[in-house]
Amino acid sequence: MKSFFQFFSEAQSQASMQATKLNLKSDGHGGWLDSRGKFVATTEDGKLKFVDKKKSKEQDEPTAKRKAAQAKPKANSKKVAPQETGEKGAKSGEEDQTSGKSTETLTVAFGRFNPPTVGHGKLLSAAKKASQGGSLKIYPSRTQDPKKNPLDPDMKISYMKKMFPDFKENIVNDEEMKSIFDVLTTAGEGGYSNINIIVGSDRQSEFENLATKYNGELYDFKNINVISAGVRDADASGVEGMSASKMRKAVMDDDFESFRKGTPKELDDGDATALFNSVRQGMGSKKVKKESYELWQIAPKYDQRTLREHYLTGNLFKIGDIVENLNTGLVGKIMRRGTNYLICVTEQDNMFKSWIRDVMEYTEKKMERRERVPGKPNTLEGTGGYLKNAMAATGTKSIKNFINKYKVK
Repeated sequence: MKSFFQFFSEAQSQASMQATKLNLKSDGHGGWLDSRGKFVATTEDGKLKFVDKKKSKEQDEPTAKRKAAQAKPKANSKKVAPQETGEKGAKSGEEDQTSGKSTETLTVAFGRFNPPTVGHGKLLSAAKKASQGGSLKIYPSRTQDPKKNPLDPDMKISYMKKMFPDFKENIVNDEEMKSIFDVLTTAGEGGYSNINIIVGSDRQSEFENLATKYNGELYDFKNINVISAGVRDADASGVEGMSASKMRKAVMDDDFESFRKGTPKELDDGDATALFNSVRQGMGSKKVKKESYELWQIAPKYDQRTLREHYLTGNLFKIGDIVENLNTGLVGKIMRRGTNYLICVTEQDNMFKSWIRDVMEYTEKKMERRERVPGKPNTLEGTGGYLKNAMAATGTKSIKNFINKYKVK
């Protein structure tokens, strides 16, 4: 028979492992703090229980004081039975009387938008419809590379707000939201009990499997609904057939006319030209027609045959390589190679599956972000992220200021 101390230690270790995956730190009294030092969870029955971030005053109190307040009986308090909710979850603003957690539903869209297209407008409209007037947040991914993600996050979001002015306030520019797990964890910490995830039809299954698999471990939602924004047809000539891949190909072909068809009417000709040139610059392309390039590298879904040939010959994605899923933002090590897919594991031991067309090699030398993965700073010399860390540590805002501050007079 196990002793009390064995049960206690096992419960603590289970909560600790879950907290480690979420990069939470213990406050020494059974509570857990996020990377910003905010109280977000407690240890109950050996598992993490997240609290509502909206109760800011209660969070800032010491854990012992908070527990004492919870233990103190309230006068004339009555136990209210929870109301049953439908498949779409509870209405905005309601609270679960048993847990005290907000039952508000959050609708999110997480995507690359690189570059943003008229087709993305359809996705955002579907997200607005699903939110039914409730909370809606749009998270553009943070990945940048010359082949598939030529625009940096700040520039991409700036163009998105011009192209989709109705969603200007919903588009979130947060460098910490690198993956769908970051988005879901933050939503859970924010007190949302239900979440809708809006994706393209070709990615619905991937997001659904991934989001539900770790529910109750990385986050805890009553309902997770992954909703398709509609069928995508790569061969269609209208909005349904428009994609960022086609836009990047148009830039490489120096075909502004085709590129312009992929931008909404809200973007005037001057901004459309500026976006075209920004994508061209990000891809390192010169203004030369019929320039030779590898289509499978910039738009793999339009040349999957060549991509698979390179994969099968062992030129791409070997066991042990670090890759990033371009749809979900997850970064992990390749543990298994399938016929046209990869099984990967993140540094936090979370497993995910990716089609080879949806991943890219994770090369730290090209990383401009300050963190390689959440909680792990970029310390690789020669990268932009390493420079940003050094500048933040010295309190400088630019290289010129840094030089002027420390040069020998």
